[in-house]
Amino acid sequence: MNEKVVKLGVVGLIRGLNVVSDVADHPEVRITAVCDMQQERIDKAVEKLGTLGVSNLQCYTDFEEMLREADIDAVYIATYATYHVPYVILALDAGKHVISEIPALNTLEEARALKAAVLRHPELKYMVGENCCYWAFIQTWKQMYDEGKLGEAIYAESEYIHSRDWREMRPEDYPVEHWRSFNSPIKYLTHNLGPLLYIMKDRCVSASCMVPEVKYNPYRKDKNAVAIFRTAKGAVIRILICFDAFVGFDHNFSLIGTRGSIETDKIKRLDDAHSFARFADVPGSRDEKVEIPVALHLPDEAVRGHGGADEKMMMSFIKCIIEDKKPELDVDFAIHISLPGIIAAESAEEGGALKEIPAL
Repeated sequence: MNEKVVKLGVVGLIRGLNVVSDVADHPEVRITAVCDMQQERIDKAVEKLGTLGVSNLQCYTDFEEMLREADIDAVYIATYATYHVPYVILALDAGKHVISEIPALNTLEEARALKAAVLRHPELKYMVGENCCYWAFIQTWKQMYDEGKLGEAIYAESEYIHSRDWREMRPEDYPVEHWRSFNSPIKYLTHNLGPLLYIMKDRCVSASCMVPEVKYNPYRKDKNAVAIFRTAKGAVIRILICFDAFVGFDHNFSLIGTRGSIETDKIKRLDDAHSFARFADVPGSRDEKVEIPVALHLPDEAVRGHGGADEKMMMSFIKCIIEDKKPELDVDFAIHISLPGIIAAESAEEGGALKEIPAL
């Protein structure tokens, strides 16, 4: 591998194509191979990446064939969730650096298998693709937390509210084989729990989860859930995942610490919402919140996928390879943000029973 260029392959050309398109113009990245089980998606990828200056792509419908034959240093796995861990293991065993989309894993057994595979290959980089950690306001919160402006976290919460009007939908809009159809909604909590644990440098040790009994969408089952987690440092975190709300989408975040508190504005959508904070060392902020004028991206940033987070996420991964650094969002982080959702889903099935989250 050229020490300043990473040759990148991508498998899964719906989400995957959108993300790698955001880094196609970076000199440290050369997209050399694409893979998808559907040829029409490959054709679309060749066409779109061609408009971005990417040529001579090696194209595959079989992932293992791509790992054997393609000229790649690293692979971005953006397939259905059920393929993530098996494909990560195949890629690592083939000697490739890996960034994997979320959910990073689907079961406790997969968590163990994922960690074992990463430990087998200390020479390779594994990173979980939790793009929300790279939103500008999350990075700002993290800096303030690291500097002690909020003190020690006592309580944090986040809400993921996302849906379309079910009255406009048809049964075929929810294919039973799609992982979103059969997975409990609380398993898709990493966009919310991930940024909070990233800021707090903590992990969850127990979970309790409840599912509303109200059903008003005839095409979905149990697509809303609320979970409460206790962390290793003694804080409490609440996560709401709501895929049946009568809204487009939104994420809300808040954190209360021993020296301050901060929250996103719930009036505006997250794209444009600023944060508002109170600080023990800022006179008057006890009564009037301080506006933090940062949203998904900084005011002078060019905005690409997910408020610029996709590009930042991918370039963080690329930089770790080039500079031989351990990713912040490593395998332990992947497990810490994914396993709580799995245990919370088990709690919901038991009526909200408090359950321990294994430490791996």
